[in-house]
Amino acid sequence: MSDPDRPGRPGPLAGLLVADFSRVLAGPYCTMLLADMGADVIKVESPGGDDTRSWMPPVTEDGVSTYFLAINRNKRSVALDLKDEHDLTLAKTLARRADVFVQNFKPGGLARYGLDYDSVSAANPGIIYASISGFGSGGGKDLPGYDLMVQAMSGLMSLTGSPDGPPYRAGISAFDVIAGLHTTIAILAALNYRSATGTGQHLDASLMASAMSGMVNQTSAYAAGGVVPFRMGNSHPSLFPYEPLPTGDGDLIVTAGNDAQFRKLCDVIGAPGLPDDPRFSSNPGRTANRDKLRPLLAEKLATRSAAEWFDLLIAAGVPCGPINTVDKGIAFAQKIGLDPIITAGTGDKTRPGMRHPVTFSATPASYPLAPPELDEHGDEIRAWLAKEDS
Repeated sequence: MSDPDRPGRPGPLAGLLVADFSRVLAGPYCTMLLADMGADVIKVESPGGDDTRSWMPPVTEDGVSTYFLAINRNKRSVALDLKDEHDLTLAKTLARRADVFVQNFKPGGLARYGLDYDSVSAANPGIIYASISGFGSGGGKDLPGYDLMVQAMSGLMSLTGSPDGPPYRAGISAFDVIAGLHTTIAILAALNYRSATGTGQHLDASLMASAMSGMVNQTSAYAAGGVVPFRMGNSHPSLFPYEPLPTGDGDLIVTAGNDAQFRKLCDVIGAPGLPDDPRFSSNPGRTANRDKLRPLLAEKLATRSAAEWFDLLIAAGVPCGPINTVDKGIAFAQKIGLDPIITAGTGDKTRPGMRHPVTFSATPASYPLAPPELDEHGDEIRAWLAKEDS
């Protein structure tokens, strides 16, 4: 039940009230996506605020964590101390009025406050209650839920880095993001089920389960083929060429993913006979003989710059691309019309951010609220929660 005193938000989830008891990344990313699509998200923070408010550098010119800004637009913030009886009553009122409840406390951590699924659903049977943890609510319930732990324990780090070097973490908190996406999908599915049946449900998501699914071909290699994948640097276990290749002035990503693309690649670089070589005529052969094929391609690619080859190969239909820094990646997205940077908020309270990843033809995402300061909307939210249900 959204706050009747607030104007409605546009979007496909307009009218949906989300009680966001999550912090750090996976939960806030999920709820921000819902908010972009029109949901009214109330971010419940401890009096000290979301941990990411202090995760810095980098910071904005006025000293605000860019990490926090990345995942908290379109939300209203209220600071509630769950150990305080009055604040806990307000939190329970919010849970009773909400359509969706998202939390990433350690499994069982909200039971002592009467904000666990059983307690919340007893007062609000239609609630979609999403729990996000590191390792699930079973045998891994006592393990802290940090992305780096999951990258290590899932096996991802064993796949990342040079073959003869140490394991590396991914450059982003990959499983936090994937878990946030999986939870968003699950919430939308549960809302559809509730629309048909009137029944809410508990969604139990975890970073580890998301890792098992999100590692796709690598986990399937073991589950379906008994093969334990290993670290290959930038090479692909099942495709070649599908990696950086040296040119006259630096590396270029070349991803000739099928026989037709490989033939086009060879025609453009001046090696038309390679596709007829029995060792290289099919992808399994190219993959098995990559160490023989790689120097033959590199010899031809050394005759031009990466930028020149990019233009020539793209024109011929061969997938390839430069290895950009983040600023150049954003500039390229802008160049091709994706308009990646948006401004959230209005008037003198605005913040730049990354556009919602999906374009809707009829119900576009919107960004009316900048990421909130701690308890920025506390007075109005507490006043609304203190009102009797109508």
